[in-house]
Amino acid sequence: MSTYKIAVVVGSLRKESMNRQVAVALTKLLPKEFQAEFVEIGNLPLYNQDFDSATPEPVLKFKQAIAASQGVIFVTPEYNRSIPGVLKNALDQGSRPYGQSAWQGKPAGVLGTSPGAIGSALAQQHLRNVLTFLAMPTLTQPEVFLQFREEMIDAQGNIINEGTKKFLQSWVDAYVAWVKKINS
Repeated sequence: MSTYKIAVVVGSLRKESMNRQVAVALTKLLPKEFQAEFVEIGNLPLYNQDFDSATPEPVLKFKQAIAASQGVIFVTPEYNRSIPGVLKNALDQGSRPYGQSAWQGKPAGVLGTSPGAIGSALAQQHLRNVLTFLAMPTLTQPEVFLQFREEMIDAQGNIINEGTKKFLQSWVDAYVAWVKKINS
């Protein structure tokens, strides 16, 4: 049996963010041969092309974590109808310098949550546009536009709403199949 390392990138820096809670809960639904590793983006400096020849250490570590993965799950909030700047910065850092992208070919999964009914739909669309340019084959269906509710996830990071759990499990199952297909 193969083991798959999945990088999980959360587009929010807040420790108790809704999207981080969903990401933690989601990783508990992965099968045993899938190991999730949260790759933090808050310590990355702002991208500056002047540093392409001397990449800062946090960027090198970030790119190594992405490169060592067999897939990437992005869980993002929506800020001003798009992706958070910190997430865009991470995408840019991981793709540079030109020709040395850590993202290329990594099967991606995109989802997010918000208190609103459209659950980060516009941010996800913008993120998918960027991932296409980065040559990341991205799972298209099913989509997850999740309206966050307090009673969805308990303090231990378990999904307690059965409908939500079933819905997210269907996404996880599709993503697992996607990763296996792309990595075969």
